[in-house]
Amino acid sequence: MNAEIIAVGSELLLGQIVNSNAQFISKNLADIGVNIFYHTVAGDNERRLSSAVQTAMSRSNLLIFTGGLGPTKDDLTKETIAKLFHKELVHDEASLRYITNYFAQTNREMTDNNKKQALIIKDATVLPNENGMAPGMAFTQDEITCILLPGPPSEMKPMFLKYAIPFLLSKMDVQTRLYSRVLKFFGIGESILETKIQDLIEEQTNPTIAPLASEHEVTIRLTAAHIDQEEAKKLLDETESEIVRRTSAFFYGYENDTLEKQAMDSLLKRNATVASAESLTGGLFGRIMTDQPGSSAVFKGGIVAYSNELKKNLLSVPDSLIKEHGAVSEDCAEWMAEHIKNIAKTDYGISFTGVAGPEQQEEKTVGTVFVGIAGPQETKVFHLKLAGTRNSIREKTVKHGLYLLNQLVKKDQ
Repeated sequence: MNAEIIAVGSELLLGQIVNSNAQFISKNLADIGVNIFYHTVAGDNERRLSSAVQTAMSRSNLLIFTGGLGPTKDDLTKETIAKLFHKELVHDEASLRYITNYFAQTNREMTDNNKKQALIIKDATVLPNENGMAPGMAFTQDEITCILLPGPPSEMKPMFLKYAIPFLLSKMDVQTRLYSRVLKFFGIGESILETKIQDLIEEQTNPTIAPLASEHEVTIRLTAAHIDQEEAKKLLDETESEIVRRTSAFFYGYENDTLEKQAMDSLLKRNATVASAESLTGGLFGRIMTDQPGSSAVFKGGIVAYSNELKKNLLSVPDSLIKEHGAVSEDCAEWMAEHIKNIAKTDYGISFTGVAGPEQQEEKTVGTVFVGIAGPQETKVFHLKLAGTRNSIREKTVKHGLYLLNQLVKKDQ
């Protein structure tokens, strides 16, 4: 099946809401081996929607619609589809009873236009709406399958998983599935990573390899097509092994992994704790760590010493050190990391000092950053040169800190 997703709603075109439905449907279609070639958005206009559907019919044999099944006049998806396929609209009695009972139970008046929600395309398979009123529907005509789903994600998602997916599987002769695995990398750019595996990308057949830059990180999605899940896993394992062999210094986890989760897990495994001394990051490291459930077992707290006075008063950074080397320096980062470790009585201390911008500081350019990590045996300071906006530099700094902390803790185990 070659699918096209058509989202209906002028609010999507106006940017009032994000089309998250298309992303959800695409991911789940890919998991069952359905190709998704096009995403289309049409406003609440019969002529334009009709044109979009006719175009879709010329290039796709599975059309999935979201939105436009409600009670108002601008909800016109099923009316437009019925007209294009020369089908009647009829009331689905079960849906009509459900809607009528809902209004009776909530002691609300049911206006005539609410009956419109119970209309379905004649002979279509009804997809019950267990989280709203308007049912979905599915039918096949002239070798084209149409699935109509409600727009609200809270209604669409459970309906799609529980009813639309089984309907599609019943229509598919060969149950080839797509199995995906996401590899995550940090500290390497997308272009450099791609260069390291260029021959694998050029020769790819099954699995396919898709590099993708995300926020301050790079991911690779591997996708294998196979009837048998175990065989697909073997294909993914082989490709992953070769990619990681070439990029092991930057590989840190899989789809649901984050740098903060990795760092916390490493600390938990070692029964170790950490505290932070932050300057340019302004407490961002502490916030990200405490966002993690169970972080109190490893993160003891931190000091945000933004000004030089607080660095001296709270972290005892010598005035002579700041005068000789500057607050943005390897020496200052080292002192801050060691001192917060001693104050908090933790196994690790991490410090952040640098220039986030917009102007240089201490004759050091924007993006100059020092991350200090004091461990059980030694203290290391990492000099980074980062680029981007002020907030981007701060976020990248913390991500580097999490990555480096994780690497050092794992090395100490």
